Amino acid sequence: MTKLNQILAVEKGVKADAQRKVTDAYHTIQKSPLLSGISRSYQPIDDEGEQLPPESTRVQVQGGNVLKDVGVALTRLFDVTATKDWTNCSARASVTVDGETLLDDVPVTYLLFLEKQLVDLHTFISKLPTLDPSETWTLDENTDTWRTEPVKTTRTKKVPRNHVLAEATDKHPAQVQVYNEDVVVGYWTKVTFSGALPQRRVNELLGRVQKLQDAVKYAREEANGTEVVDRRIGDAVFGYLLG
Repeated sequence: MTKLNQILAVEKGVKADAQRKVTDAYHTIQKSPLLSGISRSYQPIDDEGEQLPPESTRVQVQGGNVLKDVGVALTRLFDVTATKDWTNCSARASVTVDGETLLDDVPVTYLLFLEKQLVDLHTFISKLPTLDPSETWTLDENTDTWRTEPVKTTRTKKVPRNHVLAEATDKHPAQVQVYNEDVVVGYWTKVTFSGALPQRRVNELLGRVQKLQDAVKYAREEANGTEVVDRRIGDAVFGYLLG
């Protein structure tokens, strides 16, 4: 018995062949000379007149035959596609992760949708911001965010100071140099907060997505092993259209 995955394997080739034949037929019927023919003969006025041979051009392409050829090409495509789509209605499989059934009796078309969505989700999760590994983080229950340990730093202020280069004498004033000295005037206590995720959490999520991706692929392959029932749709369609 033919299975769904075998129909999927030939569908692309059948579609390409049908499109090529329809395109060729379209170009053929655009060539008016191929659809035209003539037949003429010459009769002089009297028996002594010049005799000329008859002329004829045969019709090389008939529209009816072109339609039949298109119908034959598309009938195969219609039948293959119908067989696939009808089978898709019954092709189902369960998604199992770690021996547990996560999704039961899922249609193959939904498995295809889910497979694509999981690819996008994997990309999204891989781009999630993560906590700076150079810091030590703990979860703050009050703000529901991550926080670092307090870091204490000093706050300084520049205070002018005088440096006596030479003491005053009875003949010269003192030589004094003014400079600024950084004096501690207070302390900053800094705590950094972040809404990013720990790298281990991101890795865990990526692992789950990957595991589900594999399970969905296995389920899709199982569903694609469903036996098909050939559908003959093309004859009915073109029997009506060209009848």
